[in-house]
Amino acid sequence: MTPAKTSKSPEKTDRSWTSGIAPGALPLAGHALELWRRPLEFLADLPSRGDVVELRLGPKPAYLACHPELVRHVLLNPRTFDKGGVFDKARQLLGNSLSVSRGEEHRYQRRLIQPAFHSTKIAEYTAAVGEDTRAVIGSWQAGQTRDISDTMHALLMRVAARTLFSAGVDAATIEEARHCLRIVSHGIQKRTVAPLGIMQKLPTPDNKRYDRANVRLRQIVADMVRRRQGSAEDHGDLLSTLLRAEHPETGRRLSPREVLDQVVTFLVAGSETTASTLAFVFHFLGRHPEVERRVHAEIDAVLDGRVPVFEDLPRLEYTRAVITESLRMYPPSWMSMRVAAVDTELGGRRVPSGTMVLYSAYALHHNPELFPDPERFDPERWLPDRVKDVPRGALLPFGAGSHKCIGDVLALAETALVVATIAGRWRLRPVPGSRLRPEPKATLEPGPLPMVCEAR
Repeated sequence: MTPAKTSKSPEKTDRSWTSGIAPGALPLAGHALELWRRPLEFLADLPSRGDVVELRLGPKPAYLACHPELVRHVLLNPRTFDKGGVFDKARQLLGNSLSVSRGEEHRYQRRLIQPAFHSTKIAEYTAAVGEDTRAVIGSWQAGQTRDISDTMHALLMRVAARTLFSAGVDAATIEEARHCLRIVSHGIQKRTVAPLGIMQKLPTPDNKRYDRANVRLRQIVADMVRRRQGSAEDHGDLLSTLLRAEHPETGRRLSPREVLDQVVTFLVAGSETTASTLAFVFHFLGRHPEVERRVHAEIDAVLDGRVPVFEDLPRLEYTRAVITESLRMYPPSWMSMRVAAVDTELGGRRVPSGTMVLYSAYALHHNPELFPDPERFDPERWLPDRVKDVPRGALLPFGAGSHKCIGDVLALAETALVVATIAGRWRLRPVPGSRLRPEPKATLEPGPLPMVCEAR
């Protein structure tokens, strides 16, 4: 009999790995109830229990990697720790796109699609972000109260649609797609923490609504892709780039189904995560007037009243530090998982093939051993004289390794351009008595966030 393949975790030189067990497991359900009721608090507590912590998703054991070196080991070894779990449940929406594909297929797709995210392409995609943002905020009025979370989601769906389809989508279709996306996003999160797959198969009103929204969202995108296929014209958008992409060695192009899966994925990632990040940024600016004043001064000095463009971003150093600190406090991808593809070990714990291995960017980012005073919003952590003190791998808003978000630079560019455009003209003040109540769904969202508009 051939022995099972094994893989070992990295060695540490400064201390031995520690391990622990998460408290509060229930029969059959395990820790699913904790992950449903208070996931952020539950996850943030676990690093204090060890570098690797055992928990249960249903009746089966799983492991949370809590130390950044162990998280890096998981993410940088995809042949040992493959995608699974939540990614399998997301396939109903995302198909076999780059974000959920595995192994050789993922490597093939990544190499085929990577040129679409070259810096010159990102400059083209983001050329109209400032103008689109200014068009949206042109209807704002001083003294008006807006739910900035909902406003950013509407704006970023418009930005994502333009990035993907140029100017080919009408406002009603964009709004319908946004409505469908909100339903699907919430449904994926519910399916992720459910210990059993039975509930999602029942014909409940929620499941029916999820299925309808999922079908309609993919139909909207399929209609847009179909209109372009066979056209030789380059519209300067992401869809044109995907349709023309060729693998450098084989010359293979994406099939119509593969293009559809990629476009749905980029629409989801390009609107949901960036919109939530923006809402958190404006929340922090509203709560920290001294930070806001410094952002305004930098934007005024760099832009002098004009609309920002991609080439301005290197000079918006403090604004980018504010965005990075917001991502530390509330990373959109708050928890993710892999599945052990072979028998292995992690931090001294034996991990059999098929075991779920989790990591939480939220838990890492709120660990006081990695970030002193982690609950304090401190953008200066990311300025040149202090960023060197951040431990390697401690900040993971976009993942790491070959499965790192391919659109991270595009997302950061869009975020900075929207912040600079809005903050150049408006202050946003929290409504007295309002509170931030983050909602851990498929991505970490801020929930309703009413803010009062003040013209600068």
